[in-house]
Amino acid sequence: MKICIVDTTFARIDMARYAIEVLQNLMPDAVIVRRTVPGIKDIPVEIKTLMQREGCEAGMVFGWVGRSLVDKISYAVYSLALQLVQLELGRHIIDVTVHEDESESEEELYRIAADRARKHAENLYLLLRRPEELVRRAGTGRRQGYPDAGPIMGGYG
Repeated sequence: MKICIVDTTFARIDMARYAIEVLQNLMPDAVIVRRTVPGIKDIPVEIKTLMQREGCEAGMVFGWVGRSLVDKISYAVYSLALQLVQLELGRHIIDVTVHEDESESEEELYRIAADRARKHAENLYLLLRRPEELVRRAGTGRRQGYPDAGPIMGGYG
């Protein structure tokens, strides 16, 4: 099995490194192909080309969004393009993006990014190898980058 990974030089943390560690632990037989591009608007074409050329079953992309309105608009365009790539390829591509305004603290941004990368790598593993586990986790309030929120328990309505 091959997994394609694309990240950016714009990111302030090497998130792909954390995801690769998890994937290699959970799927030691997987071949991971990694490329790096300048920014998030470069990711969709790179992941599509890479997945087609390498025959990857799934992908992960790692983006970093700055605080400005231009950055947020760029993210919206990127996100839509990435959805179109997934639909065209018929393959999962997990988007691991950190928005710089999630915290004022660089230490907290680092923690969020590393946690999000690790948890989404586990999500990709579950999508590919243990989809029944995702069904078991439905409605449990899982979060990536933050502590799990937990489910809301009955009695309402």
